[in-house]
Amino acid sequence: MSEERFGEFVLVRRHADGHVAELALDRPKAMNAVSTAMARSLSAACAALAEDRDVRVVVLTSTHERAFCVGADLKERNSFSDADLLRQRPVTRGAYTAVLELPQPTVAAVHGFALGGGFELALSCDVIVADRTAVVGLPEVSVGVIPGGGGTQLLPRRVGAARAAELVFTARRVAAEEARELGLVDQLVEEGQDRQDALELASRMAANSPVGLRAAKRALRLGHGLDLRAGLEVEDAAWRSVAFSGDRAEGVAAFNEKRAPRWPGE
Repeated sequence: MSEERFGEFVLVRRHADGHVAELALDRPKAMNAVSTAMARSLSAACAALAEDRDVRVVVLTSTHERAFCVGADLKERNSFSDADLLRQRPVTRGAYTAVLELPQPTVAAVHGFALGGGFELALSCDVIVADRTAVVGLPEVSVGVIPGGGGTQLLPRRVGAARAAELVFTARRVAAEEARELGLVDQLVEEGQDRQDALELASRMAANSPVGLRAAKRALRLGHGLDLRAGLEVEDAAWRSVAFSGDRAEGVAAFNEKRAPRWPGE
């Protein structure tokens, strides 16, 4: 396993021959509250991962024992003028967008508190694995703002408009069991197992074609919310992007030769 640090608060670890990358939030003294510096580091790490053709799946984790991420750094923001807050906005928005737009499949490993911007980082991933200590929610209206890291758009896509409205308007926190029942998280695992189970899930994903994985994610993301005819056009475009690839040729050959594929990744 190799490690690379981006700034003070973000760590990238590469697992499974470099095909699974762990994007670790590493600001334990602040329970991974997203400061301006941390947002910049998260964007830089995601930019590097997006360009790394060896990385097939990304797992978003936390190094803090009791929290995934508690959201925006409100202590930092308390010192801001209006002009400071306005200048910070594209920096923080860019961090959430960077996670959301990673071309590889992404898995969030959540334990403890995942609130506000912390839950929005998890929502930006394709799959959320949570352990039984997880507490999630979007409490922004309780401090006079709204979810601004994608929450008002990503949450209703998961749970429907009415359920998202209830959760956002009440600002309530949701414990792990109910979060799984409502679809706020996808897999519920035993306490302390979120990271390991998420990495194992990522390894199973990473065994597949990197070209296929990126194209499938593109089709899923771009087609969501479109009418069926338009969605099928998105799917067809994604299919055409892989149909004549080296991965497709290798996948068919490996199947017929009854062996594990050796993906060229192109």
